[in-house]
Amino acid sequence: MAPVPSLPILVGHIDDVQELRKAKPTTIPERFVRDMAERPKLAATLSSPSDIPVIDLSKLMKRDRNEHQSEIMQLKTACEEWGFFQVLNHGIDLSVLENIEKATKDFFMLPLEEKQKYPMAPGTVQGYGQAFVFSENQKLDWCNMFALGVEPPCIRNPKLWPSKPVDFRETLEIYSREIRKLCKNLLKYIAVSLGLKGDVFEEMFGVAVQAVRMNYYPPCSRPDLVLGLSPHSDGSALTVLQQGKDSSVGLQILKDNTWVPVQPIPNALVVNIGDTIEVLTNGKYKSVEHRAVTHKEKDRLSIVTFYAPSYEIELGPMPELVDKNNPCRYRRYNHGEYSKHYVTNKLQGKRTLDFAKIESKTST
Repeated sequence: MAPVPSLPILVGHIDDVQELRKAKPTTIPERFVRDMAERPKLAATLSSPSDIPVIDLSKLMKRDRNEHQSEIMQLKTACEEWGFFQVLNHGIDLSVLENIEKATKDFFMLPLEEKQKYPMAPGTVQGYGQAFVFSENQKLDWCNMFALGVEPPCIRNPKLWPSKPVDFRETLEIYSREIRKLCKNLLKYIAVSLGLKGDVFEEMFGVAVQAVRMNYYPPCSRPDLVLGLSPHSDGSALTVLQQGKDSSVGLQILKDNTWVPVQPIPNALVVNIGDTIEVLTNGKYKSVEHRAVTHKEKDRLSIVTFYAPSYEIELGPMPELVDKNNPCRYRRYNHGEYSKHYVTNKLQGKRTLDFAKIESKTST
């Protein structure tokens, strides 16, 4: 089963941001207003799409050794230096991407009473609402979320799979199957980029856990005061993000202590390294802190898939990536325990990864 909290959690009143947007309040409710240090600087220079590494999956799959090797090196650099990249020629039919975007948008546009039939219980991460809220005074994100466990079947909560839109379930099943294939493919080439056997992650992960979270960010009259999603790294092995067409630029990643906006390339998918890969590679490939900001006039839609090992698996740095110059930085742990730790803590940068870190011994 998916991890659940052991004690009741009091989260106080949480406004639905789409309803807030409709009401057009003269001021932003206090729970959404960030402390000064957390507020986004919206005047930051936008990066061009080419700033984020781009990986062409079709080149990785080619038999031409030179082209394949060149793209493997690009992938290695992307994982080492950015922790984020965009994937072109990913092999997923564009109609599959269009269908999931339409089904997701149609769900968020349903009346509030309909969406509230699938509530996200406090301290859990499935259903409609706001995840990662654990107290009555915690700052809230300017975002509505709808999250579902997909694979294996035991993590699904069938009561939370909506009956409207009517094609939602089938559309999500088809989409999730395609994204699962993509994740397996990418992990194979990530292993090769590390000098490891291509099937090492698939063999290690068992029946991989897959979950999806759909995010809807309505326009906000004061985008300088709020965050669409708090800074965090992902607990997954890989995360795959599809941004809705015509959405505002909202995703930002922390690169060299600067928040860099990510402009998705049309029909590409944005992929990032999660905490699990950071641990397995002993920090060679790092998960990266990211957040979402809002826009004064434009909304934003994103569909995010998290791909991770089975909850039963014991994880730790791979022996091939630990030596005298690269001592072991993380302890071994059960992935289910880490997942429970992750989903029962609020989003706070990369703090959840402290769960696995070995404290470095400094000489006195």
